[in-house]
Formats: sequence, structure tokens, C-alpha cells
Amino acid sequence: MTQAHDDQDRPGSAQHERGGDEAEHQHSHDHGRDAHDHGHDAHDHGHDAHDHGRGAHDHGHGAHSHGRDASERRLLVALAILALFTLVEAVGGYLANSIALLAEAAHMLADSASLVLAIVAIRVGRRPANARRTYGHRRYQPLAAFVNGQVLLLLSVGVVYEALVRLAHSPPIDGRLMLGIALIGGIANLAALLALSGAQSLNERGARVHVLSDLLGSAAASGAAILILVKGWTIADPLLSLLVALLVLRSGWTLMRESADVLLESVPTGFDVKRVETELIRHVPGLAGIHDVHVWSLTGERPMVTLHAGLVGGCDPRRALNDIHACLREILNVEHVTIQIEDQGRCETSGCAPL
Repeated sequence: MTQAHDDQDRPGSAQHERGGDEAEHQHSHDHGRDAHDHGHDAHDHGHDAHDHGRGAHDHGHGAHSHGRDASERRLLVALAILALFTLVEAVGGYLANSIALLAEAAHMLADSASLVLAIVAIRVGRRPANARRTYGHRRYQPLAAFVNGQVLLLLSVGVVYEALVRLAHSPPIDGRLMLGIALIGGIANLAALLALSGAQSLNERGARVHVLSDLLGSAAASGAAILILVKGWTIADPLLSLLVALLVLRSGWTLMRESADVLLESVPTGFDVKRVETELIRHVPGLAGIHDVHVWSLTGERPMVTLHAGLVGGCDPRRALNDIHACLREILNVEHVTIQIEDQGRCETSGCAPL
């Protein structure tokens, strides 16, 4: 039996820090075989021999370091904008006696807290892997996104309650002040949304969901203010707050579900597991079958794959291993792979899916 591991996935490897972003690593691999005698049963364990160009290695680390810095800068800019205008909307909502503005201020406060969590998660994720956390600390990112989703759900419940109270007892509202503050808040949210353009990680996408729901809240508050000024409908304030609450509820649920999928090691969104079998049989000569295929990700971005591959008699394991790696990397965009090579007899007794 031959077992091979992509060097980027070896948990204890001292050459790779799991706290980085695997999407930015560029490595070249030469796969070799080492033969080991294990007493009564003879097993051949093939391990990848890795040839790392130092310049390419340094370039890869510089690239993913640049990516992390850019991500943190985007989050810091968005945080500064939201934190400033959270105070503006809170004061304006209090003076205008508008539940829509106060709800939007609370929403922006929660979003500011979520951005703080996202930034902390990125910084903690830079810590290298150790003996206790062999995959590093990047799982803090989906964990922070999961917490953010829960905060959004709780916030939407609070807004619904306050809006229902206002529907029963509608107080006077300063529509002109409400409109001015809502427009300023909308501009601030739009600026924060633009600051997060180019976001790719689950954490940044979660932050964009927060800011987008803020922008919708500001639009709803502006619409309510216009109705109050033109028609005198003060009931528009709590009614549109209910609409915002439903949007926030949907956003929070989506974010929590996506981050939970990552934490539960579900298949990344958009990745078709069946294509693994289809593409391998098409591009790997001598493959008898595969089984125990597992696909997951650390942060919801790049897939990681493990599988057992059975070979027909006389097939060169080294060549088959290289072909499998090339197929997964070049066609399915998978760079983190652990492959166990087995002979055809063992494959059949293990329940290999015939290809």
C-alpha cells in the first residue's frame, strides 16, 4: 500500500504555516517513493519528495501576506466609517424620536462589533501551526462569521419587538431630521461597502452582508422619513423597521448557515464531488477505482481533498500519483490533497467505486 500526501496538507510540517492563506501558496512537487519493510506484511509506502524553489517559496509567502494585509486594511477602513456614523445615527435617532434610525444605529453598532471580530480572527489566524493545532488558527474566521450571524438574528428580533410597540403607540417624529440623518448614514454605508469591494474570504463576505443590510436599513429609514414629511404617516417608521428586520434576519441566517457548513467540514459551495471521479477516470490511466473521498475547507474558500485510489496490476504508482495530483490541481483547482494508493485487490475489498 502506498500513501502519499501533498506537502501543503501535512499537519506537522515545519515548512508550512497553516495560519496563512492556502490560495496564495505556489509550490512545485517531485513525487518519489520510499520502500519500508514492516515485518510479516510487506507494505510499500510512497511519499512525495518535494523540491521547493526558495525564490518561489518566498514569493508565495509574500503574496499571501499581501492578501492578508489588504483584507485587514479593507476591514479597518469599513470599521472606522461604521463606528463614526453609528454615533451619528444614535444621536440623530434619539433627537428625531425615530425607531428606524435607532434600529439602524443598533444595527451599525453590531456590525462594527462584527468587523472587530473579523479583524481579530485574521490576526489570530496568522499564528503558525503548533503541536496542539496542527492546521493552524484559520478556523477562527468561520467561527467569527458564525457569531456574526447569531448577532444579526438577535438584532432582528429586538427590532421587531420595538417596531410592534411603536405600531401600538405611534409617537411624534421629526421627519426632516430623520431624513437628513438617514441620508448621511446611507452615504457612510455605501462608502464602507466600497471599502470592502474585492472581499473573498468568508469573514469579509460576512462583513459585506452586514454593511449591505445597513445600507438597506438607511434606505428604508429615508423612505419612512419622506412619507412622514409628505403624508404625515408616522406609522411608516415602525412598518419599514419591520421590513429591515426581515432583511437582517435573512442575511443573518444565510451567514450562520454558510459558516456552520465550513465548521462542520461540508463540501465547499460550488464544488461537485462527483467530478472528482469523472475527471480522474478521464485523465489517470490505470485507475481501477476510488473510495473514501472527502472534501472540505478550512475557511470556505479553497477545497481540500483526501481519497483512496486503487490501481490495476502493473500500473506505475508514481506516475498514477502524479497524474491524480495534476488532475485535482489543474482541473478542479484543488491544491491540498492527501492520496492513498492501493493495489486492485485491496481496492475491491474496501468497496472502491468502479470507474
